[in-house]
Amino acid sequence: RCVLKELESLGKALYGAKLIAQRFQLRNCSHHKDPVSGSACLLSMIEEGNPHHFFIATQDQDLANKVKKKAGVPLLFIIQNTMVLDKPSPKSLAFVQQLQTNQLVPEHQKQSIVQLKEKEGLAKQEGEKRRKRKRAGGPNPLSCLKKKKKKTQEGQEPSAEKKKRRKRKRNRVKAEAMQSVQKNEEE
Repeated sequence: RCVLKELESLGKALYGAKLIAQRFQLRNCSHHKDPVSGSACLLSMIEEGNPHHFFIATQDQDLANKVKKKAGVPLLFIIQNTMVLDKPSPKSLAFVQQLQTNQLVPEHQKQSIVQLKEKEGLAKQEGEKRRKRKRAGGPNPLSCLKKKKKKTQEGQEPSAEKKKRRKRKRNRVKAEAMQSVQKNEEE
């Protein structure tokens, strides 16, 4: 009602806005006998945590800034003939985060946890703040070469035998290839 009264007082320039506002359902406010400005009326309606879950649609930056300071009040505005829902304010995000953490652990359990910590001497004291020390880590294992195994006399013998076998096989293959080439030439 206060918004309609304000639009009437502003005259013919906002007659179209007044007609649009009259189409919507009217909410009774606490100051229907002595009307206040529209922005003050809207702010009074969303106090105490916005119990009726109102959205505020405005182009007034002062009102928008005041609404952003209250938690749980969605803000709408118009950009180039498009209605835009503003992102949640930091106050609203903090309020939701607090609600979620309170729902995870009930209040009576929090109190019992605090009592048990005090009983065991684990309660945090303001004077004691311990920081974890960074310990020097070793080198990156992916950038290091693998350690070579120490060679022993027993370890050398099998490797020598393997090398000889490989050479013999290669020599045989080469010799067989040479013989087959020579046979082909003779024929």
